Amino acid sequence: MAEKGIAYGVGVGPGDPEEMTLKAVRLIREGDVIAVPGKDPKESVAYKIAVQSVPELAEKELIAIDMPMVKDRAKIEENHRKGAEIIKEILDTGKNLVYITLGDSTIYCTFTYLQHYLEADGYEVHLVNGISSICAAAAAANVPIVEWDEPFHVIPGVHNTEDKLDKPGTYVLMKTASHVKEVKDLLRASGRDVYAVENCGMETQRIFHGVDAIPDDVGYFLLIIAKEAK
Repeated sequence: MAEKGIAYGVGVGPGDPEEMTLKAVRLIREGDVIAVPGKDPKESVAYKIAVQSVPELAEKELIAIDMPMVKDRAKIEENHRKGAEIIKEILDTGKNLVYITLGDSTIYCTFTYLQHYLEADGYEVHLVNGISSICAAAAAANVPIVEWDEPFHVIPGVHNTEDKLDKPGTYVLMKTASHVKEVKDLLRASGRDVYAVENCGMETQRIFHGVDAIPDDVGYFLLIIAKEAK
């Protein structure tokens, strides 16, 4: 019986192929199979980033792991289980698999759900960090996230509309595009100095300074940095 392969969750950065790590490039080159989120691997944002730095990726064995964003919790878990089963079948042949993911593999990453199922069944899994959209967006906006002893708060979308954003330090708001009007109201009331980056590192990147500069029709990849007013 063949020794089981290893699964790697590899972050490819937020959008700029030059921001892929050397380790990510090496693992993609060495990987037997590359797993890509979505229905069509070559249409994935993660694939389009990675192939620019690793042209060999275009000739690799690719598999799609489709995990659509739905609200039905049972459906979500069913899709996660299906994705894990696809990966397990490959690992059982002894092949190593690299799952490429946008940004960093440890921050709100879809691979995390697969990791839980794989590890529960005894498979070896390694996370390989990439440059997160948080750090990349701050650099794109040319603003430090925190200085000296400032705390740092990360909020995924708006789940609590009563949040006043009134703790000391800097807030980063992720996954806010579907609630952008509500978010802008919160930011406006907070009196914070606001920077927003849409499609960080991509050709369509846009940077906004100030709450009122943020359009109401921004795309999914929007990240907001809200600093205490000086």
